[in-house]
Formats: sequence, C-alpha cells, structure tokens
Amino acid sequence: MQLKTWITAAAISAVGLAALAHSGATGVMKERMDAMGEMGDEMKRLTPMMRGQTAYDPDVVRNAADTMIGHAGTQMTELFPEGSSGMPSEVKDTIWTDWEEFEALAEQLQLLSEGLSMAADNGLKMAGADGGATMDSGAMMGGQSMMGGQTMMGAGSMMNDLGIEELAELPADAVFMMVSQTCAACHTKYRAESN
Repeated sequence: MQLKTWITAAAISAVGLAALAHSGATGVMKERMDAMGEMGDEMKRLTPMMRGQTAYDPDVVRNAADTMIGHAGTQMTELFPEGSSGMPSEVKDTIWTDWEEFEALAEQLQLLSEGLSMAADNGLKMAGADGGATMDSGAMMGGQSMMGGQTMMGAGSMMNDLGIEELAELPADAVFMMVSQTCAACHTKYRAESN
C-alpha cells in the first residue's frame, strides 16, 4: 500500500509539473520549466508501469531514466541562477539560501536516475498483480513511509549509502520509488504552491 501511495503521489506531481509550462516564461525560466515538464512526463509515463497496471517495458524505463539523467545534477542546478524567481516561476527563494541541499538533491536525482536506467532489466518486484505493494517498501527503505510520519529523509541515509552498483541490483520499481521520493523532497522544500 505504501508503494501505491508513493507512485500515486509521483503521478500527481507529474501532472503538476506539466502545468509548469506557463505562458510568458522566457530564457532560463522557460528552459527549466521545459526540463521539469519533460521529467514530469516521464514520471507520468512510468507510474502505471511501476504499479503493475501496464505492461513492463525495460526500454521505456531506460529511455525515461535517460531523460531524467539529462535534466538532473549540474544540468538542473545551472537552470537556477540566483535571482531567477518571480512569476511565472514557482521556485521559492529558499533554494538559494539552502543551495548546498538543493545541489545534493539534484545530484541524488542524477545518481538514482542512472541507477533506474541500469536496473531496468531487473523488472518489478514490489508491485503485485493488482498494482499493490507485495513487500513493505517502508521497511525496505530503512524507515517509515512519508505517510507514516517520518519524512523521506528517514530513508535518506540508506539512499545516500547506495552506490550505482547497488542501485543497479535493485528492482526497477524500488529505484523508481527513490526517484519519486527525491523529486517530492525537492518540490516540498523549493517549489511554491500553485495558485
């Protein structure tokens, strides 16, 4: 059930990201809105697959992960030069006062996306035939789910300890959940609510 909740949250987040394509955006704001929209589209494409609702295709997973890799890490942070807030952007100014954490999340997203690409051939292990979790994803992540009261960072220490080789050995849906949690953590901290 926890995996189902996380994947649903990722899908909702992806829909919200698609709404970022505000008219009037130019320059770096438009570039980052386009990049976030592309990542959101990929999360939306992968969500039903990771829930076991559509046929699993490792090539689709790899392609989606490659898109996210192209927009994570330094490629992401370069799209947030100081002072690039204000309408139509939804970025909070705290991104620049907490830059090191934002950079760490961007790098974590890149690592996890690379891990997802490498884990694509591992298939699904957490999604049952009905799309529900068949293993306790909170326990697998080393902490309770976000819905259980502990933040995603409760699992963060395990995620920070995993290297690309370990990620490549995990089921694709487990890595996808980590990608989703990283996106959610960044959005919660640095994205203003849409009106």
